[in-house]
Amino acid sequence: MQYLWAFLVGGALCAIGQLLIDLTKLTPARILVAYVVSGVILGATGLYQPLVDFAGAGASVPLTGFGNLLAKGMRKAIEKDGFLGIFTGGFTACSAGVTAAMIFGLAVSLIFNRTDRTRQE
Repeated sequence: MQYLWAFLVGGALCAIGQLLIDLTKLTPARILVAYVVSGVILGATGLYQPLVDFAGAGASVPLTGFGNLLAKGMRKAIEKDGFLGIFTGGFTACSAGVTAAMIFGLAVSLIFNRTDRTRQE
């Protein structure tokens, strides 16, 4: 049942993003920022964690989950280091995920050739 809830919640978050792309004039970059910021706000207020507990990866993998992780890392670092935790907490909490994304991005860029889609021959 956990897989079903993860699929439904993650799919709903993706469907909302697709609707925002199709029905508004928002650019994908603005939608990305809105998802991360909403994850930070919901995580900071404690509203996102129950969704993560309920849906698992369906809520923690999308961009809102990244924002939640930033807020959680800052909260923990503030409790430990005080004011300095505002600046270090988010980086510490998300460092493994960001590093993995950079390494896999580099690996894929070395394997595949870039093609220019705007140029028609």
